[in-house]
Amino acid sequence: MKEIIKIMKALSDETRLKIIEFLMDGPDCVCSITPHTQRKQSTVSIQLGKLENAGILESKRKGRRIYYKIKDPRVIDILKIMKFKKCCLCDINEDK
Repeated sequence: MKEIIKIMKALSDETRLKIIEFLMDGPDCVCSITPHTQRKQSTVSIQLGKLENAGILESKRKGRRIYYKIKDPRVIDILKIMKFKKCCLCDINEDK
């Protein structure tokens, strides 16, 4: 249960959600992630650290750059589910 709470807290920030959304296409470095979030690089780096500490992301250094990728595939599933406009429970409730 603590792991789920940790993940949900990490996903409760707009910048962190934008980072995850961007990384759903594959690993990338801070220099590519920053324009997508429309935040300063220092802010993005802090948020990347929080996502990494939550176990959502992992990083790998290649030369002078650090590349981040989604470590926990459940996060992708969560975001895909949340993007649906209707869920099966909504349809059931509307019929009653």
